[in-house]
Amino acid sequence: MKLRYELVRELAAEFAVEILCLVLEVSRTAYYRYLRGESYQLTHEKAQYQQLVEQTFAKHKRRYGSRRITAELQEKGHSLGRCQVRTLMKKSGLQAIQPKSFVPRTTDSTHGRGYWPNLLLDQPLPQAPNLVWVSDITYLPLISGEWAYLATWMDIFSRRIVGWQVDETMEDDLVVLPLRRALQVRQPAVGLIIHSDRGGQYISTELKEISRLWHIRPSMSRADDPYDNAFAESLWSRLKAELLEGGVFLSIEDAHTEIFDYIEVYYNRERKHSALGYQSPEQFENRYYTNRTNSVCR
Repeated sequence: MKLRYELVRELAAEFAVEILCLVLEVSRTAYYRYLRGESYQLTHEKAQYQQLVEQTFAKHKRRYGSRRITAELQEKGHSLGRCQVRTLMKKSGLQAIQPKSFVPRTTDSTHGRGYWPNLLLDQPLPQAPNLVWVSDITYLPLISGEWAYLATWMDIFSRRIVGWQVDETMEDDLVVLPLRRALQVRQPAVGLIIHSDRGGQYISTELKEISRLWHIRPSMSRADDPYDNAFAESLWSRLKAELLEGGVFLSIEDAHTEIFDYIEVYYNRERKHSALGYQSPEQFENRYYTNRTNSVCR
């Protein structure tokens, strides 16, 4: 903030102080107090809070705004409200990454393989894990000007990414391999719904066989209605904003490493989700299983 005050003082001969303070987002009262040598100093407690806010912001690599920072600090026992956090962030010039607005895209569905009916229409959200998984594919830009591809499977209940795959092509294995791994790890009960857009990868011979063996019910979005798969689609805007910020990956190996770190280390285990009461997907699932165990033991 001192640098801003000095800049106002340097430019005050050419521009009105009122305009300079407005542009630089500083208080005129605070600026004149600074000139008199009476600048406001943070108390020891507030200085500690500011340090905590800055540390949390840096830990999450600019991915957390005031809501999530507040939730994390309160979870750790600090009695800060969101207004306090927002004020401290503003004082430190901290601004979270903002994802681009969700712009749905349609999939080329002229593959001639047929389609599954949409089983999610007018249905309530699942109340337990492993009832509905959704999937989608996105493009990852490489520095060479080429593309890599990422497919994910997400559990709607907890928003946990249960399976993912990075590859050079959009062949059937891009969605089949992470689905196989997720099924082996999660062991869902009979009747799991796997929902996707109308891409041909989701109606391949191998996926049909997996569905038969695991007693899965495949489901697809309606034609030209990407909002039917909005859970999977909206993940991309957040992931690309927080991971790429408009940049590119150095190679497909680099993309795989960065995606692993983001999904397995950060997104599933640490990143607080507003729809989950500011818990991470792992926390949300763990709380569900703990509550279910406690209710059974009563």
